[in-house]
Amino acid sequence: IPEDLRTRRVEITGPISDPKMVINMLNRNSSGFRADTAMLDFEDSMKPSWGNVISGLENIKSVSEGLLTFEKKSASGEVEKTYKLNAEDSAKAMVRVRGLHLNENNLKIDGEAVSGGMMDLVMTSLITAKKFISRAQTPKFYVPKCEHFEEARWWNNIFSEIEDHLEIPRSSIRATFLIETLPGAFQIEEILYELREHAAGLNVGRWDKIFSDIKVLGKHKDKISADRASINMNKYWMDNYAKRLIKICHERGAYAIGGMSAFTPGSDAETRDAQTKKVLADKNNEFSIGHDGCWVSHPYFIGPAMEAFPKENQVSELLPEIDRFPNLIMDGEGPRTISGLRTNIRVGIAYMQGWNQHMGCVAWDNLMEDLATLEISRAQTWQWLYHNIALDT
Repeated sequence: IPEDLRTRRVEITGPISDPKMVINMLNRNSSGFRADTAMLDFEDSMKPSWGNVISGLENIKSVSEGLLTFEKKSASGEVEKTYKLNAEDSAKAMVRVRGLHLNENNLKIDGEAVSGGMMDLVMTSLITAKKFISRAQTPKFYVPKCEHFEEARWWNNIFSEIEDHLEIPRSSIRATFLIETLPGAFQIEEILYELREHAAGLNVGRWDKIFSDIKVLGKHKDKISADRASINMNKYWMDNYAKRLIKICHERGAYAIGGMSAFTPGSDAETRDAQTKKVLADKNNEFSIGHDGCWVSHPYFIGPAMEAFPKENQVSELLPEIDRFPNLIMDGEGPRTISGLRTNIRVGIAYMQGWNQHMGCVAWDNLMEDLATLEISRAQTWQWLYHNIALDT
């Protein structure tokens, strides 16, 4: 593992297209806490409009140079506040590219749209890789939604092609793959093997995993999902999937990064205290089972998350007592309520309102809702309708 990837206790995430948000993710927060790494996102938290994609490329170019700034202006055009990246004391930037399910229709070769993820990876590498390397930083990427080891092999070949084109040594580029699909959860070791030249670790992408569970098992009458709010990392199939990932990663010397606590701080002290306790409980659980780090969705929670992860990493935790091949299939038990349905509908409306304002994530009901959580709500509502279930009151 490269030196600048050895400490990943807390990673903060958000859209790469918003320069103010990028600066706030990379710099210290108002309490003086800073994330170790920041996942700057072309995927689930960003609407992939052409303007947002180009803004993202401009922002990561400036980050690689240590020069990103943003001026907040009034309606009359007066500069009210200037935000500036503190390049000497910032989180290490990682870029999450789009998955293979998305094409970029604004860029075509021989009349055919290119892969959005390939474009994000190649363009970011061409304009930043050598600049990051010159500043003793690794060009770092996240790749989402991998479902099969052959997909991992495909991505690994592209990493190698980019390195050859840029004439930089093999393994200069490092990637963390999100294991956030049910098929991918069965192929963790095979995926990691295919990435061995470029692997930094794997991530437990809990929200997309829940969506994938519902999507893959959607037509099975005995696997009808419970209310979204009732599915958490304490469910046996979610706990098994996380521990399986940790066990395999640590046996191979790769990092196992925990998932996202999607809570937002809230607008009053009582709510902030309650939300902080939820985040701390989640992160304490992730540390206790062996994760090397975790995700948070808001700078406010960096300090509490750091408190839960006191070690540089936990690669030495090999989990010998954990079954290598546990039950990963959800049980289809639990409440299915009118309240849960209302939550799903509200999330859909709120998310689409944000989408129409060119945003890919929205704060709603004290949660950060992005495309992954929207997909849970959408797929669950479809599944309930498909099976014509009677909701609990």
